[in-house]
Amino acid sequence: MATMDLETRLRALEARISAVEDVQAIERLKARYGELVDGRYAGGAPRAAAELERIAGEIAALFTEDALWDGGAALGVCRGRAAIRERMTRPTLSFSWHYFVKPRIEVAGSEARARWDLLAPCTTADGCAMWMAGVEDDEYRRVEGRWLHSRMALRVVFMAPHERGWA
Repeated sequence: MATMDLETRLRALEARISAVEDVQAIERLKARYGELVDGRYAGGAPRAAAELERIAGEIAALFTEDALWDGGAALGVCRGRAAIRERMTRPTLSFSWHYFVKPRIEVAGSEARARWDLLAPCTTADGCAMWMAGVEDDEYRRVEGRWLHSRMALRVVFMAPHERGWA
């Protein structure tokens, strides 16, 4: 009986470790997405077309083939990896720096959901420094052992000029 109890405890421990590893993998995925999206800019301007193409390909690879990327009314909606790649080759800003914070991640087998708060200082194409805050609701799917975005939806809470602030 003691052996069975040890086996049960071991299986429970393995399940807990697996859940922690899944959450960490999703956190790394989101961090990589932010790093790449922000990496489309250098020196206060979008990078050269060839570099944007490379980065856009890396961004698109973080999504499932049938993923939905929903940037809201201002940024548009894309369905599918190819459309996301194309959208990422056309930056709308001259600078951005995404801070994804307060992750709430729930894993259920090979699917997961998360809500992230987003703070993104950015500069518009015409040179206006802005503060943007929002909430991103994501869905993820494990594909061939790797977590990918299957849906990403941004809801902007505010976008305010830096010098005026949001008050």
